[in-house]
Amino acid sequence: MKVTGLNIYPLKSGRAVPLTAVTVNLDGLAGDRRFMVVEPDGQFITQRELQALAKVEATHIESGVHLKMNANEVSVRFDPDNRLDVRVWSSDVNAAVADDGTNETLSAWFGRPVKLVYMDEVAERFVGAEWAGIAAPVGFADGFPVLITTTGSLADLNRTLADKGQEPVGMERFRTNILIDCDESWAEDVWESLEIAGIVFDLVKPCARCIMTTQDQRTGERIGGNPIQGLAEKRMSADRRVPGVLFGWNAVPRGEGIVKLGDEAKVVRRRSERWPMKRRGVE
Repeated sequence: MKVTGLNIYPLKSGRAVPLTAVTVNLDGLAGDRRFMVVEPDGQFITQRELQALAKVEATHIESGVHLKMNANEVSVRFDPDNRLDVRVWSSDVNAAVADDGTNETLSAWFGRPVKLVYMDEVAERFVGAEWAGIAAPVGFADGFPVLITTTGSLADLNRTLADKGQEPVGMERFRTNILIDCDESWAEDVWESLEIAGIVFDLVKPCARCIMTTQDQRTGERIGGNPIQGLAEKRMSADRRVPGVLFGWNAVPRGEGIVKLGDEAKVVRRRSERWPMKRRGVE
């Protein structure tokens, strides 16, 4: 098995940046989800509520980020002393916040009051102790540092969608960090740990999927095949700790280094049992 996709998302819910090589840190892929759009009170915002985020291209610049949406562009540099307490799910983070002018510009872009925040070197967030054994450092990702998916599982999902008369979907719908070329569908359910480029990744929790998978990742429109309907056929979690349909696994890196396209992915530890799934029509 080999790595065939590497992606970061500098702005949470913004467009992917595909890479040929990436530095892996303990808190995930370098540059991944370091910036975020929030409500004025600091509550995080994603494509779930603001579909237009799918149109935003984000590029790291020194001490900040360059954002582009359609014909609009803005470069933002953050004052580390200008801070805001923000919330991502159950996590509270003290992040750097953009200046008032930038926030007014972005509010005009989106037609609602928003602020832009940055997880700089001062900000900290730790999550997932109940799954990872110890709390893992992470940026503004929903829950864990890295998301791993496989080509075989996407192929199986698309076969299900075809049976339903729906269009196939691409892996971009699932906003993966590391894509593994693997012919076997759902093989990742029994991978407890993978080693890539000498770095061990513990697959600690399957990823429950939401309405964002139904959205075109260039426009934000809810069009094309519906992955939620396809996954409901055989990927409905039977474990109440992770409700809903599942695709991909959340992972925690146990080391640091550089991962490149084409690197071998080797299973170093397997689970004794697969994650339990509901059978359709059976409670």
